[in-house]
Amino acid sequence: MPVKKPSRTTLRKVKMLLLDVDGVMTDGGIYFSESGDELKKFNIQDGYGIVKLRRSGIEVGIITGRVSKIVARRAAELGITQVHQNLHDKGSAFETIRAATGLREEEFAYIGDDEFDLPVLTRVGFSATPADGVPAVLKKVDYVCRRRGGEGAVREVIDLILAAQETAGKSRTTHA
Repeated sequence: MPVKKPSRTTLRKVKMLLLDVDGVMTDGGIYFSESGDELKKFNIQDGYGIVKLRRSGIEVGIITGRVSKIVARRAAELGITQVHQNLHDKGSAFETIRAATGLREEEFAYIGDDEFDLPVLTRVGFSATPADGVPAVLKKVDYVCRRRGGEGAVREVIDLILAAQETAGKSRTTHA
């Protein structure tokens, strides 16, 4: 699937990035220890990207269909306060976040990889999926990452947003 070049104008409007977890922040695998503990692997580059994005003034939130203490812990480590778990109606979770933040739909970006994500992917200003997103999602998003879920796809999108925002900042100061 060819990667579409995202619009810098669209990326400049982003004030909040929302993320799915399984298949986006992770590789989609669910690992269990012998004692039954659930384990997930998060990409450290994605984590640092989230920290950079938040430092630039762009908030980050999570909408996931599963419940996991690991997700809550990782979100806390990264300073993510909007964490919505156990939600199969991600559209209503998005509406809750939108109402709480006062942001317009076009000021959100969302990364999702499966059909449960479509109600959000089709409403936000910028939508993306990892390279291994399901076909229904690949067809609907603004951007298909080169990287797979859990392997830097989140960082790839963050770098696009930050580059567009940085360019916008330079053009504003240049014309001042």
